[in-house]
Amino acid sequence: MSFYKFKENDIFYNRIKAHPKVNFIIYSGSVYYNNKNFESGAFADPVLHMPSGHVSLYELNVDRPAGQLIYPFITKDGSLTSFRTISTDSFNSDFVYGDVVTGSYPMSASVSRDYIPENSSNRKLSALRNTINYYRTLSEHFQFSSSFRGLEEAPVNLVSIPSIFYGSSIKKGSVDLKFYISGTLIAQAQDEKRNGEIIQVGPPGSQGSGSVVGITLYNEGFLILTSSGHITPHSEIYTPLGSATSASWLNFATTGSGVVLAASSSFDITFEGTNYIPNVTMFAHAREGMLNYSSNPTFLQFSSVSGSTNSSDVSSSLFQHQPNAIIKNTVKSRYNDPTASFQKQTFISRIGIYDEDKNLIAIAKVATPVKKREIDSYTFKLKLDI
Repeated sequence: MSFYKFKENDIFYNRIKAHPKVNFIIYSGSVYYNNKNFESGAFADPVLHMPSGHVSLYELNVDRPAGQLIYPFITKDGSLTSFRTISTDSFNSDFVYGDVVTGSYPMSASVSRDYIPENSSNRKLSALRNTINYYRTLSEHFQFSSSFRGLEEAPVNLVSIPSIFYGSSIKKGSVDLKFYISGTLIAQAQDEKRNGEIIQVGPPGSQGSGSVVGITLYNEGFLILTSSGHITPHSEIYTPLGSATSASWLNFATTGSGVVLAASSSFDITFEGTNYIPNVTMFAHAREGMLNYSSNPTFLQFSSVSGSTNSSDVSSSLFQHQPNAIIKNTVKSRYNDPTASFQKQTFISRIGIYDEDKNLIAIAKVATPVKKREIDSYTFKLKLDI
């Protein structure tokens, strides 16, 4: 086996910027993610042990019976290692040394919605105060409290999108919200200015068209809808124990809570994420006069190769070839007789990548073995996403 060291100009590091498209459809108490079907397995229903519209973090316990699920665990010892969800006080008082602290799988995530009534305190919204004010240079609507609106006094519809769906940030200009009544589009809002303002853009001539209905926090994954203006005469019950009210952006994504409300309303959330994928490109060279011998037994003529022989001066068994072993001529001739003139040729089918300790860390395969003659020189371009 031949080893060749990559030179300085043979390895390039770069980063791929991708914008995967994400779509959520919310209807009748259910969430549907990228139009994926609800799958059932042979031993579990659903197969991933999580509801529709969710994505599994590790995709463990796939099609496992409910009583045989694997789970994370930690034994309390002198290292005092524990799960983040367990407080220090609880860890010290509720567990003794030797106790096994367990967690549970699967861990999943999905889009969620919080309706915050007027003049009410909400810790999630309050935690976004500094973040919202930080972006006030983009638009006057990025103010937690201002002369024309205060988020603590006005009702707010807070839509939360976990980062597992968008990566580093939501792509600016990609947010598209659609509000349907009985399958008919009654309102559509987009961040068409790419400054975080969510503007109602349609349908043309609809009530409230052209107005700012909320803001987008691209890096944090939040849609904050604040418009209470009615967008259609149609009314339904959008809040538990509430009365029928006309549809507005404050009611957007209502049925995503798991409670079947507003059976005639459905919602569509579409956006693109931003993912940065580290990438390494490597050039492996097969130069002239190199890689002209193969360890494949068929490389030599069978009749000219010896078997194993015992040496008298050492105790171990040796394997050696006869000095006059003949390399098999595999050069194809244009004629049946005579054969073509002999020349060494090998076939490259795979390339192994090794670390500095010669541990195999990656294998690159070609679709069809590449014929390598002594006069040939090849460069194989290998790309690896990390």
